[in-house]
Amino acid sequence: MSLKEQLTDDMKAAMRAREKERLGVIRLALAAIKQQEVDNRIELDDAAVLAVLDKMVKQRRESIRQYTDGGRTDLADQEQAEIVIIQDYLPQALTEDEVQALVAEAVAATNAESVKDMGKVMAWIKPKAQGRADMGKISGLIKAQLAG
Repeated sequence: MSLKEQLTDDMKAAMRAREKERLGVIRLALAAIKQQEVDNRIELDDAAVLAVLDKMVKQRRESIRQYTDGGRTDLADQEQAEIVIIQDYLPQALTEDEVQALVAEAVAATNAESVKDMGKVMAWIKPKAQGRADMGKISGLIKAQLAG
């Protein structure tokens, strides 16, 4: 079963169970997926659906930071609850050690020597880490390894 089909089935189950919050988040995810499909005139595969879900999590993390800075913990808590629901559909997150090992492997595999090779390393690592780790954090680790 594809990820999109799973989301649709879970939406129906949330409707039946009257889980209002879960239903709302799943509908948002399906709408974002549908928007990508319409904009690009393609049918999204699981990797592209993961990218959409990953982007949704990233947007919510940014919102949490802004709400926390603004003293609106109620809204930050709501965004955090949405992240938890979205993460049910993302693969298991990588541990800190796994991320470090993946960065080291990527640098070795691409023969990267300086920050100029950052694009090659990111292109190699993105399919393996998409939805499983924060790409901004990985980017920082790569820069640190290539600079030092």
